[in-house]
Amino acid sequence: MTTHRAPKPLASPAQPVERAVTAALIVAVLAGLAWIGGMIYTVTGWAQ
Repeated sequence: MTTHRAPKPLASPAQPVERAVTAALIVAVLAGLAWIGGMIYTVTGWAQ
């Protein structure tokens, strides 16, 4: 009698892609915050 085994999850091949996407999102958020900070700095410099 044979037993049914569930297929192994594809966690290991998908993991590097997930890390890359997470790293890209973090970099994008940091770049956005830096851009907003630069705009605030520029506007406050013009107001003086």
